[in-house]
Amino acid sequence: MRTLFAGLHQFHKEVYEKQRNLFEKLSSGQKPVALFIGCSDSRVVPDLIMMTNPGELFILRNAGNIVPPFGASTGGEAATIEFAVSALNVSDIIVCGHSQCGAIKALLDPASTEKLPMVRQWLLHAETTRRIMEENYPALSPADRYEVAIQEHVLVQLENLQTHPAVAVKLQRNQIALHGWIYQLETGQVHAFSPNTGVFEPLMGDKSMDSAALAQPVTSNVLNNANGSTPQNPPA
Repeated sequence: MRTLFAGLHQFHKEVYEKQRNLFEKLSSGQKPVALFIGCSDSRVVPDLIMMTNPGELFILRNAGNIVPPFGASTGGEAATIEFAVSALNVSDIIVCGHSQCGAIKALLDPASTEKLPMVRQWLLHAETTRRIMEENYPALSPADRYEVAIQEHVLVQLENLQTHPAVAVKLQRNQIALHGWIYQLETGQVHAFSPNTGVFEPLMGDKSMDSAALAQPVTSNVLNNANGSTPQNPPA
């Protein structure tokens, strides 16, 4: 806690005082440009990864960056999505998974949550991902299976997003775009799903993609490896 208290003092002295005008302006309201749905993992820090300022991102985080289908959960996810889309009028929603995700590991190994009943209950919202991996990718090695599960999981959450009325209405009007990202802890790289190629492609570097926006419903199993072959262009 001493580290946290020291950070508070440093923030107020070195950050808040220098940006007082910004914080005073934000006190009257917010207008974020996007809703970011990510994992609670302490190693994934959205504002740091994208270098955004306060007020620019509306953030929803939970174990495994899960978006329960509309009506499937009484938690705060649906309320957060509805508020971001209908009240704050965000123009983009990002679902961001990440490498080394503990939730995905637990999803693929149900026995690991035997003594974590609430975690096991929560992961039921990701049952679609587990079933896709079990039935469509039986021949993958454990390492490839894990990487593909992270990708498929992001796509399933994009599909679930479209069951939320506020999102469905805006999609029909072409007033919102959905994006599927995967953040690589090891390299700092972000890969985004491309509807054009059906794979996750790097957002930075020489092969940066023009857009990862999804205006149409997402189809899972886009990695062209339902026969159990090695996934196409998995995140490096």
